[in-house]
Amino acid sequence: MNRFFYLLPFLAMTALVAACSSANQAKSYITPYRIDVRQGNWVTQEMMSQLKPGQTREQVRFILGSPLVSDMFHADRWDYIYRLQPGRGEAEQRRIVVFFQDDKLVRVGGDVIADDGKKVAPKTANQVIEVVAPTDADQKKSKKE
Repeated sequence: MNRFFYLLPFLAMTALVAACSSANQAKSYITPYRIDVRQGNWVTQEMMSQLKPGQTREQVRFILGSPLVSDMFHADRWDYIYRLQPGRGEAEQRRIVVFFQDDKLVRVGGDVIADDGKKVAPKTANQVIEVVAPTDADQKKSKKE
């Protein structure tokens, strides 16, 4: 019994050293949980398809929400920026720019475009969409038809 008493610390130390040597392998399997971090304005294809030329700032704000960036030096431009940093993986960022002229919607640019009903793969390059108000000639032509 006396020998076992002296052998116990040696066995405990051996077990501890063996556990530490395999700690690096255990780290590769066990990682802490990381939450997804979402920042900015989430703008969907549905929301973009509701934008029409000539809409007022209030109508655009109702559809898209308040802009993340409203610069006093560029009063006719609103920026909607969205960033998703998942717990694991690459960050995703989207940017929508809305332009006004005389407090009416003129054009929209950015990563999300209006949906035309066709399913296509998302494009990573920025696109500018011209939202053109109908002219008087177009309105007269539609009334005749």
